[in-house]
Amino acid sequence: MRLLLGAFPPELGPFLSAPPKGWQAASTGVGGLLAAATTARLIEAFKPEGVLFLGTCGHYDDRLRIGDHLWAAEAIASSLAECRNEAYRPVIERTRWATTLEGPLPPHAVVVPPAITKTFEGAALLGRLGAVEHLELTGVYAACHAEGVPVGAALAVVNQVGPDAQAQWRAHQQSGSLALIEQLRELGVLGP
Repeated sequence: MRLLLGAFPPELGPFLSAPPKGWQAASTGVGGLLAAATTARLIEAFKPEGVLFLGTCGHYDDRLRIGDHLWAAEAIASSLAECRNEAYRPVIERTRWATTLEGPLPPHAVVVPPAITKTFEGAALLGRLGAVEHLELTGVYAACHAEGVPVGAALAVVNQVGPDAQAQWRAHQQSGSLALIEQLRELGVLGP
């Protein structure tokens, strides 16, 4: 059995109530800390052979655009304060987790800040680390790596990181999630 996760129900679409054969679906909740705790609990309960996270994200620059789909290459924890050299993490703190499940979509690094970035200046700084911003992935990846469970993530780009991100996310989140699910079905990742 494999575990199919999303931050909240709309990102899993019809799979939350009717997952593909061989899958168990669940929501992690929003934010890295809640996602880590929930993922760890679900791994303990279901003992999956792999975890796939589905979600939405915002793009930092012209590497991607709204409507694109990607496979996370790695999840990177960072913040604007770190990028501005106003803060640092202890050298022993882990901040990067590699994807351990192969995927059929173009791979991109995913930056996971502690909160949603609202400015183009912030997007430019964090964009030096990866192509997109997402809030839960480091939590999901940390829980999977801790238990030795292969993990991957497929994300739909639904907004540009910056001052209009929330309005764009609201306008594109549902259709973006459903389009990602349909593409993964067509590619055979989630069954017919």
